[in-house]
Amino acid sequence: MTIQKDQAEQSMENASDIAEKIAALGSMDAVKESGAFDELMGFIDRGEIQLDGKNGFIQQIIRAGLERGLKSELSSHLGYEQGESHGRFLPNSRNGSYAKTVSTVAGDIDLQIPRDRAGTFVPTLVPKGSRRTGGLDEMIISLYAGGMTVRDIAYHLETTVGTQLSHDTISKITDEVLDEVAAWQERPLEEFYPILYLDAIVIKVRDGHQVRNKAAHMAIGVTVEGIKHVLGLWVTENEGAKFWAQVCAQLANRGVKDVLIACCDGLTGFPEAIEATWSRATVQTCVVHLIRAANRFVSYTDRRAVSAQLKSIYTAPSIESACKALDDFEASQLGQKYPSAVATWRNAWERFTPFLEFPPELRKVIYTTNAIESMNYQLRKVTKSRGHFPSDVAAVKMLWLAICNIEDKRARERAKDAQKKGRTPRAGAGSHLVEGAGTSGWKQALQQLAMAYPERIEPYLK
Repeated sequence: MTIQKDQAEQSMENASDIAEKIAALGSMDAVKESGAFDELMGFIDRGEIQLDGKNGFIQQIIRAGLERGLKSELSSHLGYEQGESHGRFLPNSRNGSYAKTVSTVAGDIDLQIPRDRAGTFVPTLVPKGSRRTGGLDEMIISLYAGGMTVRDIAYHLETTVGTQLSHDTISKITDEVLDEVAAWQERPLEEFYPILYLDAIVIKVRDGHQVRNKAAHMAIGVTVEGIKHVLGLWVTENEGAKFWAQVCAQLANRGVKDVLIACCDGLTGFPEAIEATWSRATVQTCVVHLIRAANRFVSYTDRRAVSAQLKSIYTAPSIESACKALDDFEASQLGQKYPSAVATWRNAWERFTPFLEFPPELRKVIYTTNAIESMNYQLRKVTKSRGHFPSDVAAVKMLWLAICNIEDKRARERAKDAQKKGRTPRAGAGSHLVEGAGTSGWKQALQQLAMAYPERIEPYLK
């Protein structure tokens, strides 16, 4: 035991010495030129330095870097470097240090925080009262955005990096984004969105002693440039036309003056809720929702055949031919077998037909709320592991963080793809959130929108 203890202490001393050398040199090039890097690799090869774990090299390099930075801050505060003789004639001077344990992404690290005699030194690298580094906060928020609960995060940090944080501390860290969420929810929007997608997903939220199903409403607007933006998130008891009317009114209050086409599901009263805010908007019922609603009454073995016949309706070249296709479906064997599927299309016909008046390129953009469906698919993967949320605020916080992650990944993928193809990434393509994916075939769709709504779209074309 004594031999093992001596080896561990020697390994820690070696790691500490090398870490201080590397921290003092500053850049990797200087480290290699000095020979410190080769010295480090020699220790590692011989097993004389432990890289990770308590007092391993990674912890030592973080400690050395932080302590070096703190000493530099104190020197700037006092006006002289440590060891300079004229320092003793100044009104304030160094006064040793005090110990402090700080939680980092590499685990808990014991630091020596320098202090001055006058007690006026306020470090910024490790602020007073702070027990964590910024990197750990970012890790916790990232884990939370990935769908992990507060308890899951606490267990993960303890078992992986050896850092113990209370559930209240983790909750407070994630709550730090609430101001940013509120600012995002209230940010000014553009005056004009050619396409607006509106949809909701069901989530489970604790209400008192019960867990209830609630609806998380989402709006995605497509700009004139064809970029999709998540405009807002709202959680309420259930999805209803009355609440959607409030959402539309809020979007209008934030600056949205006109919408050409609003795509939504077949919820009763939904089109009227949209038109109450934007009277000139064309409301298009999502074709995919219609197909799903019709198949709700169809046995599993017949769904493929029914969907194939329904395709002749929404791919028809005109309203007249679509009407004939629906009549043919109604008269067919499947139509006779499933009259409720026919009735679904009959009841939604008025809100479905606007889609048929547009050319194929524009139909691809508006025939479905897939812009939201794709986002909802990603969000469901995150919410599925949560079971339920403790409150509406917690639900909005987690969904917003998840959207940040989703959009951030998409932006990074687009930037990488652009670099591989030798193109310059679009401005802002690497930014965090609110820039979504571009709309496929948007140039052709925009051209057709300009022909269909010339007086409304022309003022916004650059």
